[in-house]
Amino acid sequence: MRSIDKEKISKIKMFVFDLDGVFTDGSIIINEDGSESKVYNVLDGHGVKLWQRAGFKTAIISGRATKATSLRAQQLSIEYVFQGCKEKLPVFESLLDSVKLKPEEVAFIGDDVIDLPILTRVGFGVAVANAVDELKEYADYVTSQPGGKGAIREAIELILKNNGKWDSLMERYLTQG
Repeated sequence: MRSIDKEKISKIKMFVFDLDGVFTDGSIIINEDGSESKVYNVLDGHGVKLWQRAGFKTAIISGRATKATSLRAQQLSIEYVFQGCKEKLPVFESLLDSVKLKPEEVAFIGDDVIDLPILTRVGFGVAVANAVDELKEYADYVTSQPGGKGAIREAIELILKNNGKWDSLMERYLTQG
């Protein structure tokens, strides 16, 4: 893992997330009726909201497609959601074209080798603590928290604190009374 490059972080305008193993711990619960259930962490969800309040864009690019993912993305007002992506890079490149951003203006967080093509192209690549070693090797940052247990929040806080946005976001909470 390399040291945190504040210049790289200052360019970030969008955070792209993998879902399974990042928003979740990677477990999939298959109910008797064939539907799936997932467990999400509220700290991660609030981190996404903080990111958005700072004026930044969000996206999910997931290898699997589930209704639970669609519902969580809707709850968090994630603007761009792509599911069932067996090859994530073409989807990422199309996303960049549509939002008029360069790869160096994007942060990405993942957990498995399917995430390598995006992680190695973005401005700031993050691997969750329980990611595979191959992903950690190329990440700019490896979280101390595992996927589904606060890793997203940790990565968002790291960027917001290093790009000067954190203090203004915290004013909202410190001035309530």
